[in-house]
Amino acid sequence: MLDPASAEGRQALASRIAEGLGDQRLQGPVEVLTVVPLSGGASSATYRLEALRGGQPLRLVFQRTAGSEHAGLGRSVQAAVQRRAGALGVPVAPVIATTDAASALGDGVITGFVAGEALAPKWLRLPDFAAARAVLTGQCAAALAKLHAAPAGHWADLGLSGGSGAELLAAMEALYRRLGVTVAAFDLAFAWLKPRMPEAAPTCLVHGDFRSGNLMLDGAGLAAVLDWELTHLSVPEEDLGWLCVQAWRFGQWQLQVGGFGTREALLAAYAEAGGVACPQAVHLWEVYGTLKWGMSCLQLADDHVSGRVPSVERAAIGRRVSEVAADLTYLLAFGDL
Repeated sequence: MLDPASAEGRQALASRIAEGLGDQRLQGPVEVLTVVPLSGGASSATYRLEALRGGQPLRLVFQRTAGSEHAGLGRSVQAAVQRRAGALGVPVAPVIATTDAASALGDGVITGFVAGEALAPKWLRLPDFAAARAVLTGQCAAALAKLHAAPAGHWADLGLSGGSGAELLAAMEALYRRLGVTVAAFDLAFAWLKPRMPEAAPTCLVHGDFRSGNLMLDGAGLAAVLDWELTHLSVPEEDLGWLCVQAWRFGQWQLQVGGFGTREALLAAYAEAGGVACPQAVHLWEVYGTLKWGMSCLQLADDHVSGRVPSVERAAIGRRVSEVAADLTYLLAFGDL
């Protein structure tokens, strides 16, 4: 793949931006001046672009799949979901263009730049974000209610995966058995969840990774929902329960919703925004989400140990299996965490 900061990479980006923005004759040519790498996740490489169009400055972001082991949605599908979510009223970065996996730029998406802070340990603690944290629970609830309001058929042409809760759990357990690792708390969680997971068909699209760490905040609160790669069809409670998983509190464990709010406030705000969710089902999906995070830790550890993806980061995350085991034991024993 091209280095996006190279002359060839900048020219390729300029061409895609120009196509995405529309008729050059009306607005002038596009020139990408600088490409700055940003910190990002293990599966994505992210760059800030400084560009000009007809002499007018543009700030953009280019994000592309970092390696062949990526298992999330392709960028073109993510972009389609993101555009439609934005049209529903969910705050997202505006999509400008996508790049094809077979192209020199790889599987990527170019979006408008959204100013703010995405690092949850910062915005959960810094006094500068106190006002944003105070309104964030309601903003997250409203964003999810808007996303979940669209029926599953709204996304039918995108070929998204999904299934009933029972089917999703069965797929997760199959992966657990293939890994050949025994974690007593995980076995207990699978046994507890099996008779309780719903067998009804999915009713809506869920973000799939809506949590602290995938939210961009500015001084007024939620500026954009990021990282749509795990989007699938399920039920609203999956997103709500995932947001409550202890791992996403980043040390602010007393506030069950992402380290910034309470479950009661989240559900009340979700209902006020028109969403319908069962508190007992949210708890069920919180247990499922905690187990799902534990499975992610196991998978990342296996990536490293097997030699498939040697990575100190993946090995370190794999060691967090013990944390998840403790969280699951507490959740199942006391019903709250």
